[in-house]
Amino acid sequence: MTILVTGATGTVGRQVIEQLAARGANVRALVRNPSKAALPDGVDVVHGDLLDVDSLRSAFSGVSTLFLLNGVVADEFTQALIALNIARDAGIDGIVYLSVIHSDVYVNVPHFAGKFAVERMIEQMGLHATILRPAYFIGNDLTIKDVVMQHGIYPMPIGSRGLAMVDTSDIAEVAAIELIRREESAAPLPLERINVVGPDTLTGADVAAIWSEALGRPVAYPGDDTAGFEQTLRSFMPGWMAYDMRLMGERFLTEGMLPKEGDRERLTAMLGRPLRSYRDFAARTAASA
Repeated sequence: MTILVTGATGTVGRQVIEQLAARGANVRALVRNPSKAALPDGVDVVHGDLLDVDSLRSAFSGVSTLFLLNGVVADEFTQALIALNIARDAGIDGIVYLSVIHSDVYVNVPHFAGKFAVERMIEQMGLHATILRPAYFIGNDLTIKDVVMQHGIYPMPIGSRGLAMVDTSDIAEVAAIELIRREESAAPLPLERINVVGPDTLTGADVAAIWSEALGRPVAYPGDDTAGFEQTLRSFMPGWMAYDMRLMGERFLTEGMLPKEGDRERLTAMLGRPLRSYRDFAARTAASA
């Protein structure tokens, strides 16, 4: 049978496909522009859009397991509900849905609240799914590496509660493991939630200290200016999204992103190796500059 991956050309989706292909899975990728997909040989690339019902019905035909990843867009919630309903109609028995950690806590943050509502749909409709709840992506900080390196400032308002930052390659590998587990099961597996976290829970000051070590010069954490963060983001993203990110930052300050007891041990056992760290990310990024 076939595993279908949405968000197939993005950072996480592409890595999920690579992990599945390396494990010999039969993979289909849903993309908007197949001519530009550049995915591994053997992957069945199909055209589709998560708001195009007809294209989804066609793409989901013959699929047994679904990886559902929705980007942070204004209609993310609608996309997810349509995809899941069509997956149910198509008889897809296994789903891995990429949600977010503390989706049930960050209730005022639009993209968190939307993902939690999708989780509730999955649960109430009895879909057989693994819900992955990753923490803050380490790779997000590639967007601010020039600020760190050129100005000696770590500008993300992540606060002092701490975030269990996770490498996207770890997220992708956990997703692939769960997809294959569900694909190969003789019977549909029950609902499961997995927090996907990194090896360390880091504050703003911690991250600045890691960058200082990696660069060999001081990097400061200027503080928790979520209003300034929003204004900076508005220079390159829509205002609604910048405000969404500000609200998320405010919950970083009050709640953090903290793993539950046993989360790290569970992931390490699944992967059969240590979790990738922010320190390694910073060292690689500094060395490649």
